Amino acid sequence: MTLTNQTRPVDTSTTGTETPRATTTFWQAVGLVAGREIGTKLRDKAFLFSTVFFLLTTIAATVLPALLSGGPSSVAVVGSQAAEALDRAGLEVRTVADEQEARELVLADEVDAAVVADATGVRVLALDDAPGDVVRALSSAPPVQLLDPDAADPVVRTLIPLAFGMIFFFTSITFGVQIAQSVTEEKQTRIVEILVATVPVRALLAGKVVAASTLAIAQIVLIAIAAVVGMAVTDSGTMMSQLAPAIGWFIPFFVVGFVLLAAIWAVTGALVSRQEDIGSVSMPVQLLVLVPFFAVVFGNDNSTLMTVLSYVPFSAPTAMPVRLFLGEAAPWEPLLALVVLLAGAVAVLLLAARLYEGSLLRTNGRTTLAAAWRDRG
Repeated sequence: MTLTNQTRPVDTSTTGTETPRATTTFWQAVGLVAGREIGTKLRDKAFLFSTVFFLLTTIAATVLPALLSGGPSSVAVVGSQAAEALDRAGLEVRTVADEQEARELVLADEVDAAVVADATGVRVLALDDAPGDVVRALSSAPPVQLLDPDAADPVVRTLIPLAFGMIFFFTSITFGVQIAQSVTEEKQTRIVEILVATVPVRALLAGKVVAASTLAIAQIVLIAIAAVVGMAVTDSGTMMSQLAPAIGWFIPFFVVGFVLLAAIWAVTGALVSRQEDIGSVSMPVQLLVLVPFFAVVFGNDNSTLMTVLSYVPFSAPTAMPVRLFLGEAAPWEPLLALVVLLAGAVAVLLLAARLYEGSLLRTNGRTTLAAAWRDRG
């Protein structure tokens, strides 16, 4: 694809000499289109509301579980022998002088339980319910050898693929539909005819993709910051250390994957002339996002399937970060998968540019892909 500078008409002065006007390059035109799209979206209350909603949801998901679970149990202890075991278990230990004081603290609900000892042995005092964490802390258990100490918790193993998949799925669908609607609206109102007289058609496509990608990435960064802050507040340092490599790779995979899909959504909007017709042509694009989403969420325990999905452009943005989190990817695999994704994105962008050029100015109903390819330019 060759990009050439676009030169505006020239002015002829009263002396008859020609003075060229300012030259607008392709990328300057892209910047103008992208700036216009971003400004319009930032004034959209629905977009701002959705951003705030996602932020609040992220904060709630990371902070509320810790708040609702409460802190460690408080235990009144007579003597020091049991206090060491309880302290190692992470319980809040309060040493008291005798059993009578311990009983009074339990009855006053100032502590959750009390541990006392006499000639018959160690006893646990509680108000109305046996404190399981205190009993477990005092119980002797055989030594345990972990054969795979880095293995992900089963619940976390289910939630992390779901989180990566939902972020990519909803962001791609939300912004993708908005791109298609924007293109179709410009066709329906004939504004596109004025725009193409000012900037190249491919600059319009690139500007919309750049604008949508910028906004989507900014939204994802805000959500990531909210998640990190939430984990820091709840002291989830172990989880952060496990997630860090996956999050680090998810960002470039997300950017390239989103650009690929944004170009396809722009072509989807250019194929129709009315907003009402977008649904009839968008189903294949939605399936390109929906099928990989379910494949990663429900097939993440199948290593062979996940390996294949890591190299498929439409599923790689979620499959590869999930494999990194689970420790199932070799160090060289993310780089190779990203190169494959970049190659796929370039191919799709070239194809989308041709189809976009061939369908953008056709306002006589729905345009087929064959007609858009044939009537390019």
